[in-house]
Amino acid sequence: MYDVNEIRKDFPVLQELVNGKPNTFLDSGASAQKPRCVISRMSDIYTREYSNVHRGSYLLSEQITWDYEAARRTVRKFLNAKSEKEIVFTRNATESINLVAAAWGRKNLKKGDEVLISEAEHHANLVPWQMLRDELGFSLKIFKIADDGSFVWEEFAENLTANTKLVAVTAMSNVLGTVFPIKKMAAAAHRHGALLLADACQFAVHHKVDVQDLDCDFLAFSGHKTYGPTGIGVLYGKYDILASMPPYQTGGDMVDRVTYEHTTFEEPPARFEAGTPAIVEAIGLGVALEYMMALGLENITAHEQELVKYASEKLSGVPGLKLIGTAKDKGGVFSFVMDGIHPQDLAFILNKEGVAIRVGHHCAEPLVHRMGYESVARATLGLYSTKEDIDRLVAALNKARTFF
Repeated sequence: MYDVNEIRKDFPVLQELVNGKPNTFLDSGASAQKPRCVISRMSDIYTREYSNVHRGSYLLSEQITWDYEAARRTVRKFLNAKSEKEIVFTRNATESINLVAAAWGRKNLKKGDEVLISEAEHHANLVPWQMLRDELGFSLKIFKIADDGSFVWEEFAENLTANTKLVAVTAMSNVLGTVFPIKKMAAAAHRHGALLLADACQFAVHHKVDVQDLDCDFLAFSGHKTYGPTGIGVLYGKYDILASMPPYQTGGDMVDRVTYEHTTFEEPPARFEAGTPAIVEAIGLGVALEYMMALGLENITAHEQELVKYASEKLSGVPGLKLIGTAKDKGGVFSFVMDGIHPQDLAFILNKEGVAIRVGHHCAEPLVHRMGYESVARATLGLYSTKEDIDRLVAALNKARTFF
């Protein structure tokens, strides 16, 4: 059984009061809270086990190297990748996408080529392609979504051409909650000779990911959203593609042989992990993913989908509240505005009630503008969220109405 009240006990911060009220944390889409097992494991390493990886011939270094690479094997299992050689550790998903742009894109894109993205992209999957477009001269095409935030297959298909070399899309919008059909999109991209990159930052938190089934060529996600630490992210890439890419950064630990005249590089993933990595963070991520897998990704999805339905009904009943993004089968992301109340004022009042939400354009400014707003409020769910959290949110929203 998925006992969310027992699960909440694993997260120390959720036991803390906020302004004398229960901690109603509804900002997991920005960064999730950490279970005690992650906190304890990272503390133990720094207290009793810390050393550098890959270089040392002494016990501490050998042990932590094993643990670091074990974390990579955990990520492989979490994504069902063919090999841990397809798993590159980065600082976050933003760096993962920038790595693809700099290493694959700079080598393979040229004038006349097209990169296809959607209107729903996070800045991290928009700005790198804009900058590379300005450098190399290829075309950056953007396909539309529906007014309710739904994915529109016809819009995608019409923009996919023989000139498309890469489709780079979110798997789940961080503003709308819309889930994109990545498997079907990857198949269509491949028929046109293009690759597909999936930004799975939101998706990987709520759904089981199987990169072999999706058949995506690249996939990125962040540790801090999957209940792990900050400073660690993942880039999955099909091995043959990674092996064809030049290094993204250079330095120690990613070289094969170095002379004053010439350098050769390690095979993936080491080729893309220059310098001392985020050792403790990678191990912490591995613990977080093991925690999620022990709960069962299918169980997490079922729990959250029940909450999505409950929250949709409850929020729709708040007078003056408009939900932004009402696609069918959306994930646990609720962006909204309220008549006569600026989102920042709304967040201030909710904070007094112990309710944490986020406001602004959520690093998706063009999308928020496309939906007709400058700023929106956003509540996002995690595996520890409850119906009581939703009820406290609704009560706080109704209280906010009395101030305006």
